[in-house]
Amino acid sequence: MRDREEVTNKVSQFLEQIAGPDIQITPETNIAEELALDSVKVLDLLMELEDEFDVSVPLNLMADVQTVNDLVNLIEKTITDN
Repeated sequence: MRDREEVTNKVSQFLEQIAGPDIQITPETNIAEELALDSVKVLDLLMELEDEFDVSVPLNLMADVQTVNDLVNLIEKTITDN
């Protein structure tokens, strides 16, 4: 099982790859608004995270994800449920 810090670091790394290194990623960063990620980029991110953590995240749960912290919580919950 992975700890929260590891999940947060991986999520942040993937977001930096997509948004660019000049963007500071914090748990409160709004993925859509501050990082300007469209739905295609969010799906790409989700696929990368699913591969990294060997989970399958239901797409309907992504509707509730606003911040990096929300995404980390969702990944952790998915890991725990598997």
